[in-house]
Amino acid sequence: MSEKANTAIKHPGLGAIPNAKGASFRVWAPHAEKVYVIGTFNKWNETSNPLVSEQNGYWSADVLGAKAGDEYRYMIHTPVDWKLPPFSRIDPYARKVTNSAGNGIIYDPQAFHWGKDNFTMASWNELVIYEMHIGTFHVKEEGHPGTFASAIEKLPYLKELGINAIEVMPIMEFSGDFSWGYNPDHPFAVEGVYGGPDAFKLFVKAAHEQGIAVIVDVVYNHFGPDNLDLWRFDGWSENAKGGIYFYNDRRSQTPWGETRPDYGRGKVRQYLRDNALMWLEEYHADGLRWDMISYIKSIDGNGSNPANDIPDGWSLMQWINVEIQQLFPGKIRIAEGMHKNAWVTKDVGAGGAGFHAQWAAGFVHSVRRAVIARDDASRDLGAVSRAIEHRYDSDAFKRVIYTESHDEVANGRERVPEEIWPGNVDSWFSKKRSTLGGALVLTSPGIPMIFEGQELLEDRWFQDKVPIDWSRAKDEHGILGMYRDLIALRRNLSGVTRGLCGQNIHLYHFDDGAKIIAFHRWDKQGPKDSVVVAVNMANQGRDNYAIGFPRAGLWKTRFNSDSYKYDPKFANHTTPDVDAHGQGTAGLPCSGEIGIGPYTVVIFSQDK
Repeated sequence: MSEKANTAIKHPGLGAIPNAKGASFRVWAPHAEKVYVIGTFNKWNETSNPLVSEQNGYWSADVLGAKAGDEYRYMIHTPVDWKLPPFSRIDPYARKVTNSAGNGIIYDPQAFHWGKDNFTMASWNELVIYEMHIGTFHVKEEGHPGTFASAIEKLPYLKELGINAIEVMPIMEFSGDFSWGYNPDHPFAVEGVYGGPDAFKLFVKAAHEQGIAVIVDVVYNHFGPDNLDLWRFDGWSENAKGGIYFYNDRRSQTPWGETRPDYGRGKVRQYLRDNALMWLEEYHADGLRWDMISYIKSIDGNGSNPANDIPDGWSLMQWINVEIQQLFPGKIRIAEGMHKNAWVTKDVGAGGAGFHAQWAAGFVHSVRRAVIARDDASRDLGAVSRAIEHRYDSDAFKRVIYTESHDEVANGRERVPEEIWPGNVDSWFSKKRSTLGGALVLTSPGIPMIFEGQELLEDRWFQDKVPIDWSRAKDEHGILGMYRDLIALRRNLSGVTRGLCGQNIHLYHFDDGAKIIAFHRWDKQGPKDSVVVAVNMANQGRDNYAIGFPRAGLWKTRFNSDSYKYDPKFANHTTPDVDAHGQGTAGLPCSGEIGIGPYTVVIFSQDK
């Protein structure tokens, strides 16, 4: 192919973009002396297709005959006095790669047919999130990771469970076939071992058809560090560090390597912004969850030392969140901060980072400690109560609450039932107290999230090579049924527990001796809205136990976690409906007597 076929392109897009006559290529390599594109379309000839310098750090050209499916790389020449031989790099904007150490593949993002995919996700107060790792969620071939296709097969199961949002752990191309995903090598490429970009689009489309939103977990606090073609991309670096995409001073340091992106460099900021918007625009994702933003905000991730702050990281998050709000106002933006920083979810105009919600460290740590504690006297009801009531800026749904996540059930920490009684997850104690925690997740104010397998009483801690044991869906069908019932109540699917979707809570009953708390949840109050939740965190059932109620009349028992239907070994402690009378208590106008089993949650509401 002659060099006359190459001309500088006239559009701002980056990467390889197929067109009617070939493909355009555009790449940022400000320190390069020459740049060529090589690939299957020119038999990997290293000089036949030069890119033209745009005099702004970008290089570009249209190449006739290049087409979707062709493999390619960039061949970069540095100044002669650098004494570096020409080297090749994968396109930073490659939507598809052969593997993390292989070649880019020209991909047409417009070729996929979405059909009538006009899905709208549920409002934040009605979401129930299921955190999913594609590689372990549904594995069909031993020794190989799960795929988007295998995960699609389980979407009807999730719909029946009541899930209406999936958060997929990172699917950016990573090194090897097994990974949690938090080591992205090619941020724009969808992991090939999972199926690649079209397979992910099919997954999103299938989820939407089941009424389930898809939230993508993105990693911008570091890249790699293995097989990282972004490293010294055009040959330049300072202080023996990473070059144009990374900080080249002490700000490069992260717990995962010296690969923190340079949030102050305009082209890098654009790269991250383009990546965030890609998931929403090209893949129809319904939101983003940002991994550990504390390492975007500061060098050491704790924020206690202003000298370690990275102001450019904060402004980057603000900019991207404003862009998403303007272009995709219905998409949710979630942060993992883990420092209970209210500014994470404040509006950008007020100086906040502009996220809708953040993972609630205070909730998971307090509730897990309480249900795992060996003896009842050690259960800190005060900490549990504060965890239930906490909110940011008076908005209950600015936090995501959970007892299990990929972080909480790995790296030396077990699943909650295993923590309760190691080696005996099917024991009465493990079942009762782990579901006590699950019930608190699904009745407390916030956006509830469960981790894959939690509903099956999965006993094995999370590893990227250990798949979910689906035989437990039969063995633990009772526990699965409990989660199904709780989610139905949380989403008000029967129309009698609207209060669990509401902003309001009054934790009015606190009995540290009996280890019983009770709280009132409501949206607008009244029948079918107000919900009373009683929680017994002791190994002793109670009868004729008096608590307050916000309204007189019959309060029906909607849920009893001690029921035989959830496990034949449970006590099935009597929890009759309550006829609340006008004698008030604990600041409420009425009261009534309840029955509640050991380590049990009971839910009441009124029909009229």
